[in-house]
Amino acid sequence: MPVDVEKLAARLAINPLNGLYNKEASGVFVSDMVSDVMNGAMPGCIWVTVQTHKNIIAAANLVDAAAIIVTRGKDVPKETLEIADRVEISVFSTKEETYPLCISLFEAGIKKE
Repeated sequence: MPVDVEKLAARLAINPLNGLYNKEASGVFVSDMVSDVMNGAMPGCIWVTVQTHKNIIAAANLVDAAAIIVTRGKDVPKETLEIADRVEISVFSTKEETYPLCISLFEAGIKKE
């Protein structure tokens, strides 16, 4: 069942880094390789990664991701966030490691793609 990104952000206490574009999330895709996302992510997914360069936005836009969550407290460059706003993809940050975040996403109702 799809989960509203805005409600998910509030529940998980993840920090929005740019505009909040309220889309429905229907799965999770975990990878730090842009090529993996382009080849395997499904529309509506939440992409969990430690990557922060501007190419993550192009890949997320290509697959119509619902949002991106950057783990481990990584700083996201301003240029990346500006591009994300242009294509209306919300980027969030958390200090959590990837695995515990994925457990939290599962518990919030996002099961798999």
